[in-house]
Amino acid sequence: MSRIGKAPIPVPSNVQVAVDGGTVTVKGPKGELSHELPEKISVRQDGDQLLVERVDDERRSRSLHGLTRTLVGNMVVGVSEGFRKELEIIGVGYRATAKGPGELELALGFSHPVNVDAPAGITFEVPSATRIGIVGIDKQKVGQVAADIRAIRKPEPYKGKGIRYVDERVIRKAGKTGK
Repeated sequence: MSRIGKAPIPVPSNVQVAVDGGTVTVKGPKGELSHELPEKISVRQDGDQLLVERVDDERRSRSLHGLTRTLVGNMVVGVSEGFRKELEIIGVGYRATAKGPGELELALGFSHPVNVDAPAGITFEVPSATRIGIVGIDKQKVGQVAADIRAIRKPEPYKGKGIRYVDERVIRKAGKTGK
């Protein structure tokens, strides 16, 4: 049995969960998320926790068991606490400015500023000119937006300039040796 799949999902008191056939809907103080369950996977509520179960021990059912448990668990955490990714900008003249909660302007050494619009459910925070915070309730969407922003100017290995995650280490290369 899946070690992750058999673990129960604790549901906080301020979160409501509704299981309707093949759909799980989770409502909390930060918003609402829903997920379509794969066939042969079911979710049932047992008091203040959720249990994810599978019908049989086929290979596909086993592989989807832990995945479904993790996705539903992330929904519960997202609507109660939310998710956050931090990016750091390194480079002379590189900076970020917020033009509102859903729009970001980046100066990254290009001949023009780069504008980034946030998808629905995502907000940007710019505490300083070299830090960007991406906040939302959907973990996958927060991570994808952070990866898209990082891809605009990846950290290069010689000087380390670019956009990186706050906890990311860039492995530096040695430059040319002079005579």
